[in-house]
Amino acid sequence: MCATCGCSDDCGAVVTDLDHAHPHAHDHEHGHDHEHGHDHDHGHDRGHDGGATRTITLEQDVLAKNDLAAARNRGWFEGRGILAINLMSSPGSGKTTLLERTIHDLADDRRLAVIEGDQETLVDAERIRAAGARVVQINTGSGCHLDAEMLARGLDALGPEPGSTVMIENVGNLVCPALFDLGEAARVVVMSVTEGSDKPLKYPHMFRSADLVLLNKIDLLPYVDFDVDACVEDARRLAPTVDVLPISAATGEGLDTWYAWLRDRDLSVAVATR
Repeated sequence: MCATCGCSDDCGAVVTDLDHAHPHAHDHEHGHDHEHGHDHDHGHDRGHDGGATRTITLEQDVLAKNDLAAARNRGWFEGRGILAINLMSSPGSGKTTLLERTIHDLADDRRLAVIEGDQETLVDAERIRAAGARVVQINTGSGCHLDAEMLARGLDALGPEPGSTVMIENVGNLVCPALFDLGEAARVVVMSVTEGSDKPLKYPHMFRSADLVLLNKIDLLPYVDFDVDACVEDARRLAPTVDVLPISAATGEGLDTWYAWLRDRDLSVAVATR
């Protein structure tokens, strides 16, 4: 069991390359030479005073090891001039639809590959492959987030081209994914107007860590009770410099601003690798 958030990862993450489909748990050596990000200690020794102290120590150890793996991922991306974007949201926000539309619209000027994170099934990865992008699925079982070691394993299977963009669709969850640095260049939080405008205040750690908030499904605004101005204000109270872009992945409204944001990040990566 993960000491940080309580999710179980006893079976390990399963990485599936859909172009060479044979799910495997990847417990052998990898080119990244990453250590496993979850340090398990079953001897918790929960005395009257020791229990809480031991739990805190384990949490710090887990995150420290994850941060080391994330730093390796970051160097791996930077050395190859790859733009890595961590897409996070609650379930049903429209992340996969957004990726499908992005892959289609930018097919002529962007090499885009996807790491797809879900607890089970290959459903979303199949959708991404049908849209035309190279994709690798990571199934976390009962785990509620991707960590940097899982991503490293996925990258070994994905083999993204130098100078390309890697979209990491994290497990649908607005809590635990915010804790785990993956080595990404930017964090994008997708939320939909069907979720309620109070999401930033309810999940402050997630929105505080965001570089961009995509407010999706704005085509449904006439039919839901959602205060756009209040949502933007709350998000910027947590992260004063965060960009908030209203979009509709279904209709395409506002997606030009999302694509422009991606191009700006591409330029930043190009400058950093010169």
